[in-house]
Amino acid sequence: MPAAVPPSGIYVPAVLFFKKNEDFDVPAIKSHVLRLAQGGVTGIVVQGSNGEAQHLSHDERKEAISITRKTLDENGFQNVVIIAGCGAQSARETKKLCADAKDAGAAFVLVLTPSVWPGDMTKENIISYHREVADSSPLPYVVYNFPTVTAGIDLDSDIILTLSEHPNIVGTKLSCGNVGKLHRITSVKPPSEFCTLAGVSEVLLQGLLSGSAGAIAALPNLVPKLHMKMYALYQAGKIDEAMKIQAQLGQGDWATRKAGGVGAMKALISKHFGYGEIHVRRPLMAVAQLSGTHVEKLEELIASEKML
Repeated sequence: MPAAVPPSGIYVPAVLFFKKNEDFDVPAIKSHVLRLAQGGVTGIVVQGSNGEAQHLSHDERKEAISITRKTLDENGFQNVVIIAGCGAQSARETKKLCADAKDAGAAFVLVLTPSVWPGDMTKENIISYHREVADSSPLPYVVYNFPTVTAGIDLDSDIILTLSEHPNIVGTKLSCGNVGKLHRITSVKPPSEFCTLAGVSEVLLQGLLSGSAGAIAALPNLVPKLHMKMYALYQAGKIDEAMKIQAQLGQGDWATRKAGGVGAMKALISKHFGYGEIHVRRPLMAVAQLSGTHVEKLEELIASEKML
């Protein structure tokens, strides 16, 4: 029997807060998880790229999932889904991370394609790798396509549709931002069968109009309610109104990247929502000074968020 498909909606790869000594800032992590849930998001991705997954030990990865699940459950958000990032550079380690994710309380796993040896990652090898790991995963499996962090490896729609036939592979996150690819997949596999998610807010509505299940995107770390308002307008058929918000989200996505990415999001959350500090793990760079037109654009979005 095919595994369960993630529910359609908006997912956020939560940033992870650290103390100055780089230990987990657990109160800040809990505050962030709670604010996202209160903002109405469908689910939280723990150990995504924005959660600095590559900088965490195995024990820290499990702890981050456990903290998130416990925080949600203790505050009445049992229905908020957890997807755990489990990509690693070997099948063996990825399988271990998938098993750990189940133990810690995740519902789905999200897996990048290994990229240390990009020349060896032929179409056939990519397909066999994901099938092998999905065979052993105790949780339903979402294929993560993000060429920026996988040495330019970009899974095409043929590869993803081939993988979609595996009974435990239930979706894909397309951080490539390719709406044409998304549409090719959704025209064959509707969200009820295979969860195709945009990976950036700047194509959220465009993806929905092309049949996507929603998105896993970084910008809801700052403005979850604004994303959910746009999603509700889309569901209500109010496309013109939704497009106005989509324009804001597209500007915000670009501004986040230009302002400093993960470091900028942490600094803005600390400034405007009153929890967490700016610390990141190297080689990421902390953003100690928030200034410039891109920051101003993000602060305009945050002001809109606080009015909802």
